[in-house]
Amino acid sequence: MKIPVHPEGWPFIGIAVGVSLFVALLAGWWGLALLPVTLWVAAFFRDPERTPPSGQNLVISPADGRVLPIVEAEPPPELGLLRGPRPRIAIFMNVFDVHVNRIPCHGTVMALAYRPGKFFNASLDKASVGNERQSIGLKIATPAGEATLVVVQIAGLIARRIVCGLGLGQAVAQGERFGMIRFGSRVEVYLPSGTAVRVKAGDKVKAGETVLAEFGA
Repeated sequence: MKIPVHPEGWPFIGIAVGVSLFVALLAGWWGLALLPVTLWVAAFFRDPERTPPSGQNLVISPADGRVLPIVEAEPPPELGLLRGPRPRIAIFMNVFDVHVNRIPCHGTVMALAYRPGKFFNASLDKASVGNERQSIGLKIATPAGEATLVVVQIAGLIARRIVCGLGLGQAVAQGERFGMIRFGSRVEVYLPSGTAVRVKAGDKVKAGETVLAEFGA
């Protein structure tokens, strides 16, 4: 069975396989003790196909994981786009979740901002403020008119690398891949005010499939 793997993963998988083989040559059958680690590395970078749900005005999850408490919060100021609180849905990805990130809804990239920071546990609320992050501002169309949706990739306790393949002015489609965060992390979505949230804290969600919210509902 063919297992789809994100391109970011091949160097790590190659290293894991090489180390396992080297240990096996030195220690014989004891080298099999590293097999679970090698399999985990391969599984971490898996990149399964996803089909976005049909329907208009939907915001779908950008990440696999567990929904953290939903709050009103101000988007990252370094984007220079929005002031004032708005609904924020934060998703925590543990080391066993798929880590490929996907676009929540159709739009155009209007702002990108990277900010270095700390590496607190990504499930903690202080990670939203203090951790290293990549913020993305999308210009989108809603029934009420043009609006801005913000997606933030946040590094975690173990994650040390944020990958974002977007460029300014780029048109993006709902469900398409745009990056990943390596080894446990957090992704946040800041919704336009008045958007109806369709998930709650504790829900498990899938990138590219689970509906997080709906415009004009």
